[in-house]
Amino acid sequence: MITCYLAPMEGITTYIYRNAYHRCFGGINRYFTPFIASKKMNSREINEILPEHNEGMTVVPQILTNRAEEFLQIAEQIAAFGYRTVNLNLGCPSGTVTARKRGAGFLGVPEQLDEFLYTIFEKSPLKISIKTRIGISSEEEWDRLLTIYRKYPIEELIIHPRLQQEQYKGTPHKSAYKKAQDVLRIPLCYNGDIHSPDAFAALVSDFPNVSRIMLGRGILKNPYLVHRLRGDMDTGPDKDTIKAFHDELFARYAEAMSGETPVLYKMKDLWTYLSQSFTNPEKYLKKIRKANTFADYKAAVGSLLREQELLEKQIDAT
Repeated sequence: MITCYLAPMEGITTYIYRNAYHRCFGGINRYFTPFIASKKMNSREINEILPEHNEGMTVVPQILTNRAEEFLQIAEQIAAFGYRTVNLNLGCPSGTVTARKRGAGFLGVPEQLDEFLYTIFEKSPLKISIKTRIGISSEEEWDRLLTIYRKYPIEELIIHPRLQQEQYKGTPHKSAYKKAQDVLRIPLCYNGDIHSPDAFAALVSDFPNVSRIMLGRGILKNPYLVHRLRGDMDTGPDKDTIKAFHDELFARYAEAMSGETPVLYKMKDLWTYLSQSFTNPEKYLKKIRKANTFADYKAAVGSLLREQELLEKQIDAT
């Protein structure tokens, strides 16, 4: 059976989201937290890794830094919470991150990256996995990065086979993943554009031995995706479960945040993706986005849930 991970998405896959998803849908083998970027962890970052906020789930904290000393200090704090593995973010393509040579931006200075990895693998109290892109602007950069990665006992390499400059556009460079399979002798995980059973089938056709995948936007759009990839047609689709998931998210964010505006911001973010699970969502999504009060928001969501059907429900009926 394929092993499925939930990607870390800043501001979206919070511990509140992970808990609600895990209870309502399940099927994810490992959850990755949004990144921790400073040794002076703030309350939001601490909340993400508190054991009591992650009960019953396998969770891997993620670190974003290009300073070995800072990585090690953060890793020490994470270890104190009982974690055994940490993930290094070399994949974030955001301009505000990469401009500081962090995330995927660190890939543009391979000599510095090599020195950084040497230090953290020598001194880290935790095992280290890495989430990476294949370079900044050219596929040719991947060969140099693979030469670096093969030096170290990486717990797992999660590969999003796009360049930093491509962001999330265009077609992933599957040839880069194939090259990693040929060169590396460490566990690999594929990440990128697995948004449907057909996309997954195409991936398996290209890489019959793929055993680990990371899902991101595909899960946000279709919470049942992981079950579909495994051929579990007995799980959903079910609007009652979608509603229970939504209601738990709403209630937990309302408890954790002060005022209606930040809660509505979180929930509108959710519907940017989740609305795509429904037939004809456009006019409802506009009303959700325009809502400035809890009452208006709940009315807009209620209309969508009552008046539209899940796309997968229609597919199953054909």
